[in-house]
Amino acid sequence: MKNKYSFLLSFLFLATSIGMAQGSSEYTGGMKVKLNEDGSKYFRIISWAQFWAQHSDNESLNSFGNEESDLNFSIRRARVLMYAQISKKFLILTHFGLNSQNAGNLSPTGQSSQSQLFFHDVWGEWSLDTNHAIGGGLHYWNGISRANNQSTLNMLTLDNNRQSWSTIGLSDQFARHMGVYMKGKFGKLQYRVSVNEALNNGLDVNGIPAADDATYNGRAILGGADAGKNFAGYFDYHFLDQESNFLPYKVGSYIGGKKVFNVGAGFFYHPNGSVSLNNAGGFQGEDVAIFSVDAFYDAPMGENGSAITAYAQFQSNDYGTNFTLGQTYETGSMFYTHVGYLLPGQSDKMIKIQPYVSYNNRSIDAIDDNASRLGIGGNLYFSGHHSKLSLEYSNQKYGNLDAVGTVTVQAMIYL
Repeated sequence: MKNKYSFLLSFLFLATSIGMAQGSSEYTGGMKVKLNEDGSKYFRIISWAQFWAQHSDNESLNSFGNEESDLNFSIRRARVLMYAQISKKFLILTHFGLNSQNAGNLSPTGQSSQSQLFFHDVWGEWSLDTNHAIGGGLHYWNGISRANNQSTLNMLTLDNNRQSWSTIGLSDQFARHMGVYMKGKFGKLQYRVSVNEALNNGLDVNGIPAADDATYNGRAILGGADAGKNFAGYFDYHFLDQESNFLPYKVGSYIGGKKVFNVGAGFFYHPNGSVSLNNAGGFQGEDVAIFSVDAFYDAPMGENGSAITAYAQFQSNDYGTNFTLGQTYETGSMFYTHVGYLLPGQSDKMIKIQPYVSYNNRSIDAIDDNASRLGIGGNLYFSGHHSKLSLEYSNQKYGNLDAVGTVTVQAMIYL
């Protein structure tokens, strides 16, 4: 453990001694192809990859009883996103890739289901006017919180707070629902609302309901008529600079490029999403209801090139009576926060560093106890978020189980 902290402190000291900058001066419009002279007709391609080297003190054994390696390499994300407008009235977006590719799910010929690319997003959108639009497909216009709409291109922390992506694999495909949405703004108030299909074969599809323990497989057991649809929404008021809502992906850190202060609230509601047993031993539906309030602040500090990024979220989670799954989803409540400080530096041709700290605390009804996660890390920006190196030490505690410490190094490029 001592060596892990020394590694982290050495990384931060090295980064601060190199020099800092204010974003990327090399990356402008990216890979955008104009189809007419004024650029109103175009298509754009975005590609990114994140490579992890991860050390964990969570000892595990293979099927023969031998110890697994505590240092592992993986591709956290490899994605391609494309969108196009031939008319300002219409937009189509496709987003495909893979996640968490590692030695455990690679296959000899790359043909296993875990080795395959899949669509994250596929949707079409129609503008009603300059401020409002409707769309449909496999989409990311989520409810609940800013963190549940987080972009993976520009996070402050190494990765998003896992419990903030509150429905992954339970009612959706990797944080994307199949449904219809409406998004827009009224002055400084932005909104996104949606009606969606619930996943039929979710992570808890084989769960066995009990009288005092619900399982999240309402559609599979009760059918689509009673448990097939869910509803979501998120509303945030922008006090300072106005953020774009052209795409749904919320920025994690502007690295001093904007002065933003937003307060938001959101929900996710799935009638009969979970199932438990009634007194007669029959199935009964339980509504899944998740509500959240959050605040986001990101702004430069003075004229020396420094900046602060801060986020706080409180969330109430009701997945059904005493629901818990994989030490990740639980009925209870959650508080999450992170704060990062971009160290001073004037030159836009030099490296910059942004140390941060994050903290998650969750109450869990099923075990009548809490879980927590502390993260300490930093980002070394070579060209803003487009080329960066990140390091994080995390310590996770779940109920009365032993705490698990993990050190992760991430190298990321996106174009």
